[in-house]
Amino acid sequence: MSRVLVVEDETAIAELIALNLRHAGFEVTVAPDSEAAQAQLDRVLPDLVLLDWMLPGQSGLALAKRWRSASRTRELPIIMLTARAEEVDKVAGLDAGADDYLTKPFSTHELMARVRAVLRRKAPQALDSAVEIAGLRLDPATRRVQRGEQEVKIGPTEFKLLHFFMTHPERVHSRAQLLDRVWGDHVFIEERTVDVHVKRLREALTPVNRAQLIETVRGAGYRLTQQLAADAA
Repeated sequence: MSRVLVVEDETAIAELIALNLRHAGFEVTVAPDSEAAQAQLDRVLPDLVLLDWMLPGQSGLALAKRWRSASRTRELPIIMLTARAEEVDKVAGLDAGADDYLTKPFSTHELMARVRAVLRRKAPQALDSAVEIAGLRLDPATRRVQRGEQEVKIGPTEFKLLHFFMTHPERVHSRAQLLDRVWGDHVFIEERTVDVHVKRLREALTPVNRAQLIETVRGAGYRLTQQLAADAA
C-alpha cells in the first residue's frame, strides 16, 4: 500500500483529499503545518507528498526547497496544492522542486489522475502494476509471487522487500536505504534486520530456483540482478 502525506492546514480540504486517497487504496497521513509535516517525514518516508503552498509557519514552498536539498528526500515526489494560479507562482513552485502543480479549486478526479501520473514517473513501485523479472512475477494487487504456475510462499516484509528490488533492478541499495524505503523508518530498526529478511527472501525463492536474483555486494549492500546463470534460467 502506497503512503501519501497530505500537508494542508484547511481541515475540510485535507479530509476530502484523505477520503478520496483512502478510497483509492492509499495509506494517508495528514499534517496541518510544516513542523508536523517534517516530523512525519522524519518518522516515515512517504511515496508522495501533497503540499499546500500557504501553511502556518514555514511555507510549503520553503519546505519543498528544504526537502530537495536533503539527500534523504531529494527524490521525494511532491505535488504542490495552492490557490495561487499566476504563471509566475507555478514557475516558482516547480523551481522549488515540485513535480506537479495543482491550483485550487480542483476536482478530485483531476487530483487522483495527477497523483497516479507523478507516481508512474517518480515512484513506479508505489503503484499496483505487476512486475516480472527472469520469469518471476510479483503482483501487488493480489499479493502473489509466482514463477509460472508455481506460487512462492512469502511473508509480508519479504514481499515488500522483493517488490522494491524488482522495481529497482541492477541498482545497489545499502541497508540504510532499504530500511528507509521498505520499512519506512530507518531510525528505530537496526540495519542488520535487513540481512535477516534478505536471508528469508532467498529461502522463499529457493523452491522456484530464483534465490540467485538477490546478490550481496560486499561493503555496499544488496542488488537484484536480471541476469541469471545458465543453470538457473
